[in-house]
Amino acid sequence: MRGCVAILTVLLTAGPGFADWRAMSGAEITEALTDTRLVYAEAWQEFYASGRTLYNAGADSWGYWDTRSDRYCSQWPPAGGWACYDMQRNDATGALRFIGESGDVTEGRVAE
Repeated sequence: MRGCVAILTVLLTAGPGFADWRAMSGAEITEALTDTRLVYAEAWQEFYASGRTLYNAGADSWGYWDTRSDRYCSQWPPAGGWACYDMQRNDATGALRFIGESGDVTEGRVAE
């Protein structure tokens, strides 16, 4: 019972909008990102249907993106490996979150 009370306390004190974030499926990730530009705090990124992605934080950087097992994955040459992230959507604001293996979070919003 003590554990349930602790979880409820965390949820109630986490602040407004905490419960608005929900995990996205692979199909939702693909739909949300395809031919979309996201704007981050100090950069932007475009996700093309071809699987290419363009990231710009002052200079263009071309990479690849894909959806694998309900996760967003990207590759940035010359590196050969893929990095994968869980994704969440805030249904109230439409914002998207990328959550890395170590728990780091990058939040973006769809450009209008």
